[in-house]
Amino acid sequence: MRLRYSYIIIFFLFALSVDGQTKLTGRSSGNRQDTSLTKRSNGFEKLAKIDMYLQFNNTLDSIQVDTTLTIKKDYKFNYLQKDNFGLMPFANIGQTYNTLSFNASENQTQPNFGARARHFNYLEHEDILFYEVPTPWTRLTYKTAFEQGQLLDAFFTVNLSKQFNFSLAYKGLRSLGKYQNILTSSGNFRFTANYNTKNNRYFAKGYIVMQDLLNQENGGIKDEDLENFTSGNEEFKDRSVFDPNFENAENILEGKQFYFQHSYRITKEKDSLNNNVISLINKVAFEDKYYQFNQPAAATAYFGDVFTNSINDKVTLENFQTSLGFNYSNNTLGQVGFALNYTDINYGYNSIVLFPNQQTIPNRIISNFLGIEGTYSKTYKGFNLSGKGGLNLSDTFVGSFLDGTISLKLNKDIALSGGIAINSRIANYNYLLYQSDYINYNWYNFDNFKNINTQQLKFNVQSQKFFNASLDISNIDNYTYFNLKETVDQIDVIEPKQYDKPLQYLRLKLQKEFRVGNFGLDNTIMYQNVVSDEDVLNVPDFITRNTLYYTNQLFKKSMTLQTGITFNYFTKYKMNGYDPLLAEFYTQNETELGGFPRLDFFINAKVRQTRIFFKAEHFNSSFTGYDYFSAPNHPYRDFIIRFGLVWDFFL
Repeated sequence: MRLRYSYIIIFFLFALSVDGQTKLTGRSSGNRQDTSLTKRSNGFEKLAKIDMYLQFNNTLDSIQVDTTLTIKKDYKFNYLQKDNFGLMPFANIGQTYNTLSFNASENQTQPNFGARARHFNYLEHEDILFYEVPTPWTRLTYKTAFEQGQLLDAFFTVNLSKQFNFSLAYKGLRSLGKYQNILTSSGNFRFTANYNTKNNRYFAKGYIVMQDLLNQENGGIKDEDLENFTSGNEEFKDRSVFDPNFENAENILEGKQFYFQHSYRITKEKDSLNNNVISLINKVAFEDKYYQFNQPAAATAYFGDVFTNSINDKVTLENFQTSLGFNYSNNTLGQVGFALNYTDINYGYNSIVLFPNQQTIPNRIISNFLGIEGTYSKTYKGFNLSGKGGLNLSDTFVGSFLDGTISLKLNKDIALSGGIAINSRIANYNYLLYQSDYINYNWYNFDNFKNINTQQLKFNVQSQKFFNASLDISNIDNYTYFNLKETVDQIDVIEPKQYDKPLQYLRLKLQKEFRVGNFGLDNTIMYQNVVSDEDVLNVPDFITRNTLYYTNQLFKKSMTLQTGITFNYFTKYKMNGYDPLLAEFYTQNETELGGFPRLDFFINAKVRQTRIFFKAEHFNSSFTGYDYFSAPNHPYRDFIIRFGLVWDFFL
């Protein structure tokens, strides 16, 4: 059904693009932004240039549409369509990622929904973009998958006038995978719209996002088969020969998000000239989502004893939020925002669990509460100061955050910034309440777990001439995680746990690109260190990515060629295990993995508005040892050749 809808949308967008397509290339080529002209829509300048095609995030920062071919584009040409440095993919596209680096800073006052391993491709509020384009713009993104499937993202946006824009997009994936029972199938539908009056006093924007992410699960290969994998046994080079822990389970995450924001500037134009602007702002958001794990016949040898042999675990969350506030800006004071918000939460299950010892697991966490939030920004003598914060006015859902940053641009090349972030919130919902037909996966910790408290110092340096660097130092109290408690009769017992002592976590990331003629060497390295009495947060000491490449313009500069090799590596560490029932990663301190190289060879090209990507992924897999794993019992993918393209149409 999802694929049928995607084909209809793609045909519609393609039909709009054909016949009316106008080239934006002209004499511009290579990695320079195209500046050729097309016919404009009503309300724009007479002729449209590429720098007039804009994208906006929810903080109204504008980003020009970029159709160039750079090494950064190669890093982003993946399932997530973002740079995945610090993430270790699983064998099949659309599965999950093991996190090699941990971000401790969170500007939120509420817990997250569970099944975090399913959320890498789940679009959140900050992922949604709005647009302003002088002519209709269509982008098609395609990439091959692993056996019987493909990844396709179709996007279209148009300004019906200078004041009103809307966009439609659908991203669909289906991939069978090389191992038994790891099929992935997902769909992400997005609709956005934004409007402002001609006098720029009223602004409105909103979106509708509907997503479903389905994954078949097999629990990884069995312990007795690990030797067959690591030894390179010829009989098991066909990965479908492996007998996984089970072959009858799947989990799915579905969500619907609705958002609307509008504002009205109270002050008139003549007041604005006096540098006093006051605006009223109202926001309304609603999210309805669920996570479900299905297994027709229980795998008791893997998960343990059951209440019933047919497993059907389903948890839902309804989250309604609205706020009303104002923004005030003045050249002397800066920009100040304040709002009062209201939240209504309903998380849980449809039944109560009663154990023979009279222990009861309730079925719901329900709450509604008020909160306050504020923002501030000011530019003073070259320094940019910004801050934001929030506080829940609740005795049960206690939460707050404060984030402040100061930045300075020393010259055209060097920019410095530093800041502090303080956060306190209760743990994610699935740590607090979980129910399952498997007996081991039932708990209630809402009254026992304390707030997770985080304090972070962060510093950034950006310089193309020298290097880019980021450093953050975090102190975490009551760190909450899933833990491998014990293994009984080869069954791993996983439980939520809070670390009752503070831990400190340091990350230092350096990036530098060297260019000599048509050759480039792009280097990114990260160092991490965790200080704690127990191994509750495991990360590799070093992560590195190094790309040596060649780029040039061919055929009278009508095509840009880019080819090279990317080296990925992280040091050995006690890599987190993956639990397919929870769709979560857990801390384990028994198996060390890592220390294996991943080499990718790529040939990329740009012809007019089409970027073509050809990659031989992990081509060293057969001659550097079969020791590559994404998690314990979950091997990483073997050598494979994949192809894809990004095609832009500007009418």
